Amino acid sequence: MYRALIGTSFTAIALILSSPGAAQQPAAPAQDSDTPDQTRLDEQRTSPRVPLPELPEIEDEWKDLFAEDAAEDDVALDAQDAPVDLRYEFELGPISRLKSADAFKSLSALYAERGKVVPSLAELQRRARTDSELLARLLRAEGYYDPEIVIEVDPTARDGLLLVTATVDTGPRYALGDIQITVDNEADRALVEQKLALEEKQPLVADDINGAFDRLRLGLGESGFPFADVENPDIVVDHDTRTASYALNVKLGDNSRFGQIQVDGDPLFSAKHLGRLARFKPGDVYDTREIEDLRRALIATGLVSTASITPRRGEAQADGTVPVDLIVTLTPAPQRTLAGQLGYSTTDGFRIEASWQHRNLVRPQGQVTFRGVLGTEEQRLSADLRRSNWKQRDRTLAARVEASVEDRDAYYARTLGLGAFIERETNLIWQKAWTYRFGAELQASEERDRSLKIAPGFAPLRTFIIAAAPVQIAYDGTDDLLDPKRGFRLGGWASPEASFQDGFFGYTRAQIDGSAYLPMMDDNLIFAGRARIGTIFGATRARIAPSRRFYSGGGGSVRGYGYQDVGPQDDEGDPLGGRSLMEFSLEARYRFGNIGVVPFIDAGQIDTRPYPRFRDLQFGAGIGVRYYTNFGPVRIDVATPLNRQQGDSRVAVYVSIGQAF
Repeated sequence: MYRALIGTSFTAIALILSSPGAAQQPAAPAQDSDTPDQTRLDEQRTSPRVPLPELPEIEDEWKDLFAEDAAEDDVALDAQDAPVDLRYEFELGPISRLKSADAFKSLSALYAERGKVVPSLAELQRRARTDSELLARLLRAEGYYDPEIVIEVDPTARDGLLLVTATVDTGPRYALGDIQITVDNEADRALVEQKLALEEKQPLVADDINGAFDRLRLGLGESGFPFADVENPDIVVDHDTRTASYALNVKLGDNSRFGQIQVDGDPLFSAKHLGRLARFKPGDVYDTREIEDLRRALIATGLVSTASITPRRGEAQADGTVPVDLIVTLTPAPQRTLAGQLGYSTTDGFRIEASWQHRNLVRPQGQVTFRGVLGTEEQRLSADLRRSNWKQRDRTLAARVEASVEDRDAYYARTLGLGAFIERETNLIWQKAWTYRFGAELQASEERDRSLKIAPGFAPLRTFIIAAAPVQIAYDGTDDLLDPKRGFRLGGWASPEASFQDGFFGYTRAQIDGSAYLPMMDDNLIFAGRARIGTIFGATRARIAPSRRFYSGGGGSVRGYGYQDVGPQDDEGDPLGGRSLMEFSLEARYRFGNIGVVPFIDAGQIDTRPYPRFRDLQFGAGIGVRYYTNFGPVRIDVATPLNRQQGDSRVAVYVSIGQAF
């Protein structure tokens, strides 16, 4: 049992709320029976309109039996006049060391209203009684069934505040006693006990007991018994032994196996393609997790708005198992998208982009995108095909045909290219640890290297025909795709290339990227770092097509500089491009609520040699703002170059979705 005590800190006063007019009165003098006064007295005693006199043998006021939460006898209130402006401070005392302290704080009336005006000491008593009952319930959930709870009030106001203190003696903790499990098939008892995972003498904690029951129901569905009948357990608490018995009745039913996948209604996908998306085969042990995985895979295609998967039991087989067919009903989502963008940059000028996309033009999951770009420095037309889950789940076949014209500070290029790739990519629903990409590219271009001038202000056009076989692999050990807080990422790619320009020659381009994230202050502060190193070996810089060289600068590399503005330049300030690349970034991401502030510093270098050297680094620094949404942070960075070159702007602004790295 528990008790709540309201009194002074000097002495514990148990005050019985008594009637002030309950004192006994002396007896009236005797009168003759026939006197008028006696007659009037008799009428008063028998008249229903006259209130009953106070009974001398009853000293307490009558309690209202219908009042909500009538005060218990052991809850007392100090009998003193309440101050005009009654406020109090509340201290939990030893309660703060209990696991239930946080839950108590969130629900406590005393804790929530501390420091505020209290109408009366009676209201303070009501809050104490309510909080005592609340704390008792919370302690029972932790296995303490015999706590003694004391709430004391120090009436001596300090700085205008009374002091209310709550202390508790939890008493002994109850434990789980006898566990009785009844199953319809004794051969499966071990499975039930394994999934339930309860032991005698373990603390009688409500979350653990309820969690074990939920774990059993889920575990049976994951082990071939999706139709098991698990009744609610019968739990009996014995206060004499301070234990609780646990009785459970389980009817497992038939052992189920996956059957066939069937499509109901107008088929968006064939049953064969649904089989590719499923991570199970007919005959595998039925697992409810695989059903949810298939449903999420269907939604992830972008072609399905709702997916319903209904199990249907079949006939029992000779081995005693029962096949369960899956009836899949899909509601198509809109399959076409028309999009456009309009932008302006002080470094790149105007840029207009438009695209049309059909996500299932080549069935199944054959996404076709036509895209056009019209800008000051770039014009581009392209057609892309992406067949997701091609031949197997999580594998994508991608192909592209593109024609482009680029007029950059470093070069001018007219290019026609095509390529085909096979890749395994990550996404927001399933962030994969390992991804890869490999394929082939063929490119024909006419390019003008502005650094190779044969006359003032003039560089000749050269024709390049390039065949490449790029290979890429990456590992992602972070906790979030767009906003990582811990872990690291490491990736690299290599592209052996054969080029024809005044004869055939070959070279290899390669790059390694890595980033790491360190959380602090309960994940409100994240230190993030990034490094990138690249090299091109096998040919001189002059022979390599300008569009295939390394460049640095911009929102994805060294902020504060424009695109291609980091690295060596010719006498007219045009970027040379290089055969090696080196970049570093450091950020401190501090978040409060949905807003974040990110100071950062970047460094980078381009070298005409094949291997980077740790010198002539160019630095950019600035500060960013993040607005955190459900799909990721919106990023706004403002940066300035710390060692500007001729033509560099003093300030650069970058806007995008997701962190910089």
